[in-house]
Amino acid sequence: MSQQQSDAGQFAKALVPLVVDAGIPMALYYVLSSGFGLGDVAALAWSSVVPAVRTVWGLVRERTVNGLALLMLAVNAVGLATSTMTGDARLMMVKDSAFSSVTGIALLLSLRSRKPLMSAALKPWLTKGGPAAEAAWDRLRERGGRFRALERRFTAIWGGLLLTECVVKAACVYVLPVHVMVWLGTVLTLVAILAAMVVAGGAAAEPMERMVKAEAEAAAGEEPGAERVPAAATASAGA
Repeated sequence: MSQQQSDAGQFAKALVPLVVDAGIPMALYYVLSSGFGLGDVAALAWSSVVPAVRTVWGLVRERTVNGLALLMLAVNAVGLATSTMTGDARLMMVKDSAFSSVTGIALLLSLRSRKPLMSAALKPWLTKGGPAAEAAWDRLRERGGRFRALERRFTAIWGGLLLTECVVKAACVYVLPVHVMVWLGTVLTLVAILAAMVVAGGAAAEPMERMVKAEAEAAAGEEPGAERVPAAATASAGA
């Protein structure tokens, strides 16, 4: 399998939760509201069952406590309970903004820690699980400097864009009709995620990937019996 095919496969796999959590509930809302005549609150409530079930199933299957998954489940549960009691469909939709805001704030707060939250997802994406690349990542992190700065920049971009999406979506919820916000909210989420992937990828992930590759090649050149390759020349080639 080529590198391009491998990257495409990983990208497609990463999009599956997004389709389940955003695309299916949106389609289900319109089917229930337009096709079966359910009210906004009822249609939103039933459409939110799909991502909730997926989250629970993921926790049971992995048998590990995933903080982000638990947060999503809690936000869905609170939003559903509150909206059912008040009968306010807009309040139910605001829960999605609440999740984005909490996630964005958590990402930004993690910048003060030794390991920003997005690093856990970024490392396997860049190293592809290769032992040499993972070792190169670890060495670069220990040295700090530009690599650590790029790592923080990646998380900062994601956190900032998620907070921006939250503010825009929350404002639109109380200005536009509910049936419009159902699809527009999904579009705003997709735009925020795609923007984060493009901006953070070009500004942080791609330079980090070049540094990891150069470091791994330099280390391979220093192994006994291998032709020695100067680290500076390797880094220049990677750039």
